[in-house]
Amino acid sequence: MSDIKTLEMPKWGLSMEEGLLAQWSIREGDSFTKGQEICEIETSKIVNVLEAPFAGTLRRILARQGRYPVKVGVALALVAEASISDAELDAFTASLAAAGPAASVAPPPARPAAAPTLDNALPTASAPSTQPVSASGQTEVPLGLQGSTDAAQVNATPHALRLAARLGADLSKVRGSGREARISVADLENAILAAGGRIASPTLPSRSGKAPRSHADDSQIPATPLARRLAGKLGINLHDCRSSGSRGRVTRDDVQAAALLLDGQPQTATAPNAAPAAFENLPLSGMRRAIATRLQASKQHSPHFRLIADLDLERLLALRKEINLGAPGVKISVNDLLVKACAQALVAVPDVNVQFDEASQSIRRFADADISVAVALPAGLITPIVRAANRKSVSEISHDIHSLVTRAKAGTLKPEEFQGGTFSVSNLGMLGVRQFDAIINPPQGAILAIGAGEVRAVARDGQIVARHQLTVSLSCDHRVIDGALGAAFLQELKRLVETPTLMFV
Repeated sequence: MSDIKTLEMPKWGLSMEEGLLAQWSIREGDSFTKGQEICEIETSKIVNVLEAPFAGTLRRILARQGRYPVKVGVALALVAEASISDAELDAFTASLAAAGPAASVAPPPARPAAAPTLDNALPTASAPSTQPVSASGQTEVPLGLQGSTDAAQVNATPHALRLAARLGADLSKVRGSGREARISVADLENAILAAGGRIASPTLPSRSGKAPRSHADDSQIPATPLARRLAGKLGINLHDCRSSGSRGRVTRDDVQAAALLLDGQPQTATAPNAAPAAFENLPLSGMRRAIATRLQASKQHSPHFRLIADLDLERLLALRKEINLGAPGVKISVNDLLVKACAQALVAVPDVNVQFDEASQSIRRFADADISVAVALPAGLITPIVRAANRKSVSEISHDIHSLVTRAKAGTLKPEEFQGGTFSVSNLGMLGVRQFDAIINPPQGAILAIGAGEVRAVARDGQIVARHQLTVSLSCDHRVIDGALGAAFLQELKRLVETPTLMFV
């Protein structure tokens, strides 16, 4: 095994914890050189190419493309010469799975570097032989997990032991998530899925009447708080539920499944014979999970307040037209000018150009305005950064934004190009949205939501006239920015937008 090496999930950027294997550039059996492109990896924000750190021959792919996220440091493939047998590769693969979290502490002997076990993508043979073992014929246990389980040698729940025996799975190859690494049914099912197998959906028996209910005391049945509350609401005894959660606990899904079995229909049905609505179950992408986590944390921890202002665009639009007509090859947008105005306003009101460090409970105030510009992608949202926008000309800002947006859509941004920033702008005006509120992008202290510019009837010198107007909404973190401070920023922004030549003084 000393001649077997691993290609592992790299760590690109401080915040990267996992990646998705998007596409392999070479196949099993192919030889490669140092620096050659091996595969494409999708992180929560970008797609990068993994280059080979050494030369060799790809013998065994462990992580299948486009299936499940893989944690940083986890082995993606095995590299070895043709003289290494498949049996040796199988043994090496098994050693990775059995090493568990201690792999980095006690690596297998004669290996140059320890490789963590495959938490997200348990290794399988290059051509796995699977066997359907469920009653529905859909559950498939990959070759790497097949075998028999010695109950005396593993720490597993009774349910997991019974299921392993029925499926023909070896629990010694499964990592437990419970106390003292106890293996649950969910751990076994997750391992099967991660290794590329299948889990059959439970087939609910057709019943002419309701199934008998248990009336025993279920107060000592391990269950999640949500599952216990739902069971009480639906009148379900926890004895009637399977326990598929961690540490053998009953989950919400277990309670809902029991309700369906016992009552013959979902509890949420509006009519006895109502057919369930058709739906498609779409797993969250890495980017969408990152967005969900960050913005949920922002709403939970950052006390948001919002300030709204109307800006007159007449002079800004005239300046834009003059620049675009007078400078060949330059195409300035209203958004470019607004980014410049925000940068200048942040310099004038520096206490808004801040980040909040929760760990040290301190405020970071910046001399330059690094403006994060929200870009919508099919998979979610990314915020590439125009660095030191206050020091750049409008044409430089326009060029930077165009380049960043292009590379963001291609998935080729570098981590430093979208991580950080001191202030964000989100513009939905091109979609016809008049006004909206944005969620702060932590650790920043504020974000400006920009609506659509439109002609409105406004009062000027006692007369009703038609003017191009724009509504903006400033969301602030009240822990670091007070109302008066946010208002001062909007006041300065309004002054710069309505007298745009001041931005060039």
